[in-house]
Amino acid sequence: MRSLVWFRGKDLRITDHEPLTRAIADGDVIPLFVLDPYFFSPERARQLPHRMQFLLESIESLRENIAALGSRLLLVSGKSHEVVPELARRFRVERVLAHRWTEPFGRARDEKVQAALGSIKLVLSEGETLLRPGALRTGQGGVFSVYTPFMRAHRKAYVESPGRKPLRAPARLPALPEDVEADESALPTLASLGLTHNPELLRGGERAARERMKAFFNAPVKSYVETRDRMDLAGGSRLSQDLKFGLVSVREVWTAAGMSLTPGSVPREKFENELIWREFSHHSLWDRPHLLHEPFRADFKDFPWRRDGKSAERDLAWWKEGKTGYPVVDAAARQLLHEGFVHNRARMIAASFLTKHLLIDYKLGEVHYLRYLTDGDWAQNNAGWQWSAGCGCDAQPYFRVFNPVTQGERFDPDGAYVRRWVPELAMMRAKYIHSPWDAPPEDLARAGVTLGKTYPRPIVEHAAARVRFLATAKKHLAST
Repeated sequence: MRSLVWFRGKDLRITDHEPLTRAIADGDVIPLFVLDPYFFSPERARQLPHRMQFLLESIESLRENIAALGSRLLLVSGKSHEVVPELARRFRVERVLAHRWTEPFGRARDEKVQAALGSIKLVLSEGETLLRPGALRTGQGGVFSVYTPFMRAHRKAYVESPGRKPLRAPARLPALPEDVEADESALPTLASLGLTHNPELLRGGERAARERMKAFFNAPVKSYVETRDRMDLAGGSRLSQDLKFGLVSVREVWTAAGMSLTPGSVPREKFENELIWREFSHHSLWDRPHLLHEPFRADFKDFPWRRDGKSAERDLAWWKEGKTGYPVVDAAARQLLHEGFVHNRARMIAASFLTKHLLIDYKLGEVHYLRYLTDGDWAQNNAGWQWSAGCGCDAQPYFRVFNPVTQGERFDPDGAYVRRWVPELAMMRAKYIHSPWDAPPEDLARAGVTLGKTYPRPIVEHAAARVRFLATAKKHLAST
C-alpha cells in the first residue's frame, strides 16, 4: 500500500507519530509538508513572528530527521485543500494519513480535502490530545462545562483505557518511490518573509524539545508543586511550544511524568492535572467551536467593555508595551515581546489587569498574545483569556480581581522577575519593587528611578479600578 503522510504543523516529529508508523508498516511512504499561504505568505507570517521562527526551525529539523532515515520530506507550496488531493492522485496513493486538528477551521479544511480526494481516504489519527476530543460526556450525556468533573472523568477513562504506549522512532524509512515527482519549494527563510531572527526564543526542532523534556523530568518536576507559580524560578516544564507544534506528543509527556514521579504523589497528580487542563480546553473547543468568537457565558456576550476611543486605545497600547506602572504587569508584557513566552502566573495577572482594571475586551488581549506567543495555541489561549475575564468554561468568578502588587509580592518575592524584564527598576529594594510609588524619595533616588519619567506612574489605581469593574459587571449581569 502506498501512503501520503501529511505533516501539518502540530506533529513535527518522527517519534510517537502514528500516521508515519502505520505507513511504514504497510508499504511506500511519501512524507509531505504543504507551505500553505494561510501561514506562509509574508503578510501572514509577519503576524506571528515568534511562532514562524520556531516553526521554520522545526520543519528543518523534521526534514533532516527524515533524510537521516533514508527518505525526503516534500515541501510543496499552495493551499492544502488543493495540493494534497492533487498530489494524492498524481502519486497514486491509496490513502492520506495525518493527525486530527481540534480547531473549527482545521476541521473545515479536512472536510474540503476529503471531498476533493474522492475515493482516496483521509485517515486521521489522534495525537493532539490524550483522549479523542468529544469522547467524554457527563453522566447525562452532555458536554462538560466545569474542569473538576471533566478531570475525574478523564482520569477514569484514561486509566481504564490508556490506549497505546508512545511509539518508538522508526529505524529507517523506505526511499521515495522513483515515480514521485513534485514541484518542490525551498523552505522559506525569515528574511524572505520579512522577519528578523530573535535569539531570545527557544530553539525549535524535535531534538531540542526532547532535551527540554529530559531536563525537566530529571529534576525540576520534583519541586513542581512548590515552584510552578513562582515567576522568579524556572519551575515550569517549558514544553508548551513543543506540545503545540507536536515536537513531542502529550502521550510521551504523560508517560515521562509517570516514569519520573511516584504514583499517587502530589507532584505527579499536579502535573498530570495541568495536562488535563490542556485536554479540557481542546475538548471544550471541539464541542463548542463558537468559543473562538464568543464568550462561553452568554450573559457576557454584550458586556460593556470600554470602547471610548482614544483613552481605551491608549491604555491598551500601554498594556502591550509594558508601561502601565505596575511592575509585574509590565514585566509580563515585555517578556512576551522579547521572549515569545509569558510565565503562566504572569499571564493570569496581566489578563486580569487588562480585562478588570482597564475594562478592555478580553478578545483584544487574546489576539495580542496569539500574535507573539511561540506556544500560541488557539484552544488554550482562548480558554485562558476567557477564564481570566470570568466569562469562560469553569472560569474564575468575575468578582475575583487580582491585585498585581500582592501577586508580585507572593510569587516574585525578591523581585527577580521584575528586575529582569523591567531593568529601570533593577536597583529598587525588594520591599518596594512591586509598588515603587510607595517608596520614600531617598529609595527612588538611590535606585535611579524618577516616577513619571524613568518609570511610569500607575495608569489606574487598583482599588478604584476594582470598584469600577465590579459595579459595571454587577449592573450588566443583573440586566441580562
